[in-house]
Amino acid sequence: MDQFSEYDGVGLAELVARGEVTPLELTEAAIERIERHNPALNAIVYKAYDEAREVAKGPLPEGPFRGVPFLIKDLGVPVAGWPRSYGSRFAASVVDAQDCGLTRRYREAGVVLVGKTNTPEYGITGTTEGAYLGACRNPWNPAHISGGSSGGAAAAVASGMVPMAHASDGLGSIRIPAACCGLVGLKVTRDRTPNGPDDTHYAMGFSVDHVVTRTVRDSAVMLDATGKPRPDAPFAAPPKERPFVEEIERSPGRLKIAWSAETPSGRPIDPEILAALQATARLLKGLGHEVVEKGLGIDYRALYAARAPVSGANFAAEMGRLIEELGREPEEHELEPLTWASLRGGRKVTGEQAFRGWQDLRVLNRRTLAFFEDWDVYLCPVLGTPVPQVGYMDPVALEPREMNRRQSEVFPFTPPFNFSGQPSMSLPLATSKSGLPIGMMFTARFADEATLLRLAAQLEKEAPWKDRRPALWG
Repeated sequence: MDQFSEYDGVGLAELVARGEVTPLELTEAAIERIERHNPALNAIVYKAYDEAREVAKGPLPEGPFRGVPFLIKDLGVPVAGWPRSYGSRFAASVVDAQDCGLTRRYREAGVVLVGKTNTPEYGITGTTEGAYLGACRNPWNPAHISGGSSGGAAAAVASGMVPMAHASDGLGSIRIPAACCGLVGLKVTRDRTPNGPDDTHYAMGFSVDHVVTRTVRDSAVMLDATGKPRPDAPFAAPPKERPFVEEIERSPGRLKIAWSAETPSGRPIDPEILAALQATARLLKGLGHEVVEKGLGIDYRALYAARAPVSGANFAAEMGRLIEELGREPEEHELEPLTWASLRGGRKVTGEQAFRGWQDLRVLNRRTLAFFEDWDVYLCPVLGTPVPQVGYMDPVALEPREMNRRQSEVFPFTPPFNFSGQPSMSLPLATSKSGLPIGMMFTARFADEATLLRLAAQLEKEAPWKDRRPALWG
């Protein structure tokens, strides 16, 4: 198992299928690496080692990842008998009685659940730093953030603890940590990976679940395993044309790709990020694609103004369910300043304001989607700055307004595609002068993961990232 971290999930499952290793050996290898690196990274916040060992002894489902160790984010995806803290002191006592629908799909894929990963309080921030679970650090340089809200998942995968891990994305929470940690991070189409039947936190449709991985094929194969429509899904994503694992073997053809560094505020991005974006555009042009500098041209101010009451009311409603479950209101010390501000603000939203926001979003999202009538892919960075240091966006120390200002500076690009429900993917195509990853974001038409995966596979071959290794690895 010295080579455990060199394999992706598909590769490890192939070893199991050939009888070269056992699922229990893979589980022990993952545990050994978690114990080695977690003291420095704080990526894993719940360890289910004994349970994982028993599950690994079998029998396991004959899924595509049979025997592969796997981690669940500590936010919104129940696992039977495991705590679900949402990264918050207030929810620290919550223990789930049964698996949710998505957890069952992961198990059917053959993975062995080893533990849960760090997340900021209620997944609100783009950095995984919190009063309850503490800061999760970047394997490339532990002085820097791992991103959020799936920062624990990204740090675990990037350091070689496991080949892939569950992640979720409501405003960028798959793509941001993937970019920070040098991983593949696909935000799938709205409702592509259903998590029913009790999926109230998906009411807005902004949030989706998938994985962060080191290879494109792991992302494709896991999406084939989990991205199956439920008969009772009220807004099921359009069906795929063929298995996604087959898409990565197909040429993307000559794509029409628009690229831009435009930000909602008009603030210019860091010159180092801009240079990486321009280099990516040149790479794509060299591969034969039609590449043109062109912004989305949408009304960002109106878009975010419409989203604010919708998100605020949704958060207050979800907190209301948790308060009912616990039978009490949170005390002052049990929530962070930004969480308190979000809860109090959300409780002030009227029904008229929330529905007006929804109505405006419906119209504004059409403008985003209309852009893709003429373009196959839109390219921009994931972050507007190099990966910040831990503490720059500390949600405990900073006043909420300043926290949000810094977040908008660092993470200006990801939210519009949560609002429109489109698939959007971060790929680790550049490295900063300080040695930290720089992620480039590719967005396609609604339900067109196929184009993204074909293009990602082409870039993985032409500009490979597989052999780049962080300081804390394997």
